[in-house]
Amino acid sequence: MSSTPTVREQFLVISALGANPMELTNVLCRASHENRCSVVTSRLTRHGECSALILQVSGSWDALARLETGLSSLSKKHAFTTSVVRSATLENRPEALPYVAYVSSAYRPDIINELCQFFIDHNVELENLICDTYQAPQTGGTMLNATFTVTLPAGTQISWLRDQFLDFADALNLDALIEPWRPQAPM
Repeated sequence: MSSTPTVREQFLVISALGANPMELTNVLCRASHENRCSVVTSRLTRHGECSALILQVSGSWDALARLETGLSSLSKKHAFTTSVVRSATLENRPEALPYVAYVSSAYRPDIINELCQFFIDHNVELENLICDTYQAPQTGGTMLNATFTVTLPAGTQISWLRDQFLDFADALNLDALIEPWRPQAPM
């Protein structure tokens, strides 16, 4: 008795930069659909006049190859740039605890790299980072807000890491908080 081998799901991660976020999203999602691929995850952000779209697309190897081949002509036709990488699921992820670190402070160019180094030194993995600067209406000073979604190694003594993080933030004069990640309630 033989069994049919299961086909391993394959992925492309497409990053695209363009001026028109709706067109960028429409063109790439349509191309994925037309090539029998599925959009698994997507993120779009605006950065001044430029929009950045990241798509993770799944499909058979030949469907992904057709999509990848067609991206060059689409990007020329619609005036955007793309970068494509073959990817796989993270199947062997170690047990980890999801946390969120919030940081607010007066802007300094070294803050994000200092925070990343703290997390690297404590074997904390980065899952997502959102960072924005703005002018404080009260003072006109440039402020920074950053949100790090991270995963702590399963054996981490949470109270110790929280104390280390808060001491680190105090030393850099950052207003910071680290707490367990919680799913967002649907609206």
